[in-house]
Amino acid sequence: MKLDDKLRQFEKLIDSANKILIIQADNPDGDSLGSALALEQILGDMGKETYLYCRVDIPSYLKYLSGWDKVSRDLPKSFDMSIVVDCSSITLLDNSVKNGDINYLKKKPLIVIDHHQIENENLIDFATLQIIEDISATGELIYNMSKKLKYQLNIDAARALAVAIMSDTLGLVAESTTSATIRVIAELVDLDVDLTFLDEARRNLSRKSPELISYKGRLLQRIEFYRNNSIAVITIPWEEIKQYSNAYNPPMLVMDEMRSAEGTMIAIAFKDYQDGHITAKIRCNTSAPIAKMLAEHFNGGGHIYASGFKIGADQKKSLDKIKSECIKYTEELLDNLPKK
Repeated sequence: MKLDDKLRQFEKLIDSANKILIIQADNPDGDSLGSALALEQILGDMGKETYLYCRVDIPSYLKYLSGWDKVSRDLPKSFDMSIVVDCSSITLLDNSVKNGDINYLKKKPLIVIDHHQIENENLIDFATLQIIEDISATGELIYNMSKKLKYQLNIDAARALAVAIMSDTLGLVAESTTSATIRVIAELVDLDVDLTFLDEARRNLSRKSPELISYKGRLLQRIEFYRNNSIAVITIPWEEIKQYSNAYNPPMLVMDEMRSAEGTMIAIAFKDYQDGHITAKIRCNTSAPIAKMLAEHFNGGGHIYASGFKIGADQKKSLDKIKSECIKYTEELLDNLPKK
């Protein structure tokens, strides 16, 4: 189905609903939160009653974005339809699956809005409508949708979309950034979005405590290198996830340094959770656009330079086994890169 046809269906679904649930996955980031808050403003201005839902707490580093505190971990008792933003994989809604919330979502129309292309078997297959475009950020997709549908953006919606796009493009320097992405940011600036103000708010909130600085130092000492330093790996155990995640996402403290190491082409961060599930965050340098292929090998998804995957506790795979398999397959992918 072409995008224009999907947008017509989207408009009909929105028109027929009064109370709309806006959902983020179990790994909220700047793009998902910005997209959710923008939709809340857009739909609210249309007279819709909106409710923001995420089964995990919003990380502290995102709390510079006005409206973050509207996101609830509790599913409302009634709603007419739901929209999942920045997520098209059922594995990223695992907490909602486990607590049974997913059964309520299946009873109502559900729309997926995402910029991640993933394998079909992992899609939210009960979705009424999937709007998935391979662009820089879900925020960019929502902006494009709003423009085509002639939805008005108030200043709060515009700011939220700017944060979403800037977050997923690392400030417009990621490989996924296109001239179209930059034009969207320019148009948001024309709507009076002050990028300097947003960045200063982010930086002020992101100032790290002495405890976090010390922890970062310990993480740097634990980085493992493979294949002549081309692969950098860090592992975050549950105790550290629990202790530090509210202040800062532990892998993101060191991912840039991992990718910046001499000879490194890819950085992989594993998180080992208490219930037995394991996640991996993957970031590649431009010399090795293999992140998407690596993630898909483990039924994950993302882009060629940024992706991730999740291994459920039900698969009963140890961290050591997953890590070993991941490093082995990464080596194969790197060995098969086209010669320059």
